[in-house]
Amino acid sequence: MALDNPWWILVAAGVALVAIAAGLFWRRAPRAGAGAPVARAERIRGMESVRRAARIRAAGLAAVCVLGVAGILVGGAIAAKPMSVQRVTPENHNRDVMLCLDVSGSMSDVDIEILDVFDELLDDFQGERIGLTIFNASPVQVFPLTDDYGFVRTHLQSLRDSIDWGTSTGEVPEHWVGTLDGPGSSLIGDGLAACALRFDRVGEDRSRSIILATDNELEGAAIMTLAQSADYAARNNIRVFALNPIQDASPLSDDLVQAAESTGGKAYALRGETTVGDIVAEVEKQDAAVTQQNERVVWTDAPAPWIAGLCAAVGALLIVLWRVRA
Repeated sequence: MALDNPWWILVAAGVALVAIAAGLFWRRAPRAGAGAPVARAERIRGMESVRRAARIRAAGLAAVCVLGVAGILVGGAIAAKPMSVQRVTPENHNRDVMLCLDVSGSMSDVDIEILDVFDELLDDFQGERIGLTIFNASPVQVFPLTDDYGFVRTHLQSLRDSIDWGTSTGEVPEHWVGTLDGPGSSLIGDGLAACALRFDRVGEDRSRSIILATDNELEGAAIMTLAQSADYAARNNIRVFALNPIQDASPLSDDLVQAAESTGGKAYALRGETTVGDIVAEVEKQDAAVTQQNERVVWTDAPAPWIAGLCAAVGALLIVLWRVRA
């Protein structure tokens, strides 16, 4: 507990001393017409009932003085603005996460799982911004970085339904519109570059991550190579976390691992019991570690105990005054 204006305590103490001195002076000062001659007054004062009444009155007057002084001092403490001090580590809500999904046919099951996981994570997000870009032969932005989670959830579900519908019917799904504008498929370099270019607020201190889901089985000539796109992401402090359902010892898988690690991220293989949820939880943990803020000292007003004490003192004072007068 600390006081923002401690000099108010001195003011209150001075007022209390003046009040006590004034009371003593008033008690000792001669008063004209005070008292009246009473025969055998000493016998009356010697009566047990009179002495008991005198003791009760003296105790009541003493209580009035004590409660009055306590009320003045507590009022001074309230005026001094009591503060509580806490050391806190602020929560971090300055993360931007771009989902970058390869929507070629071989990635359908993984994409659905990723979309389901992020739909569940939205319940715990508070200020993080989420974006979604999909790619195959060409990239398409589904929605930009936003913290409008109702908007995000609607589009995640729409994309999931489109992927699921196309998988079950064998027809051309809606989400492929715009992603087939060019020769080839799974052009990962172009897809990663398009995702990295979607980050805004360059001047702000924000954690920027790309969750890239691809099997890296590209066909055709891309405008940007995977290494070039990863280099651009690294130069702009964007970390890439790659999810590869068929990661193995092939050169293509090695390229994806090297690209992710060059940005400060990591490549994960979806094998055995490893799930997308496990990987995304790991990515979230790494993000939180990167953006962890320093401990801060927080000062907040804490007058409540003092106000309660003042109310108690005033209430007790009124009761004692009533009893003394009675």
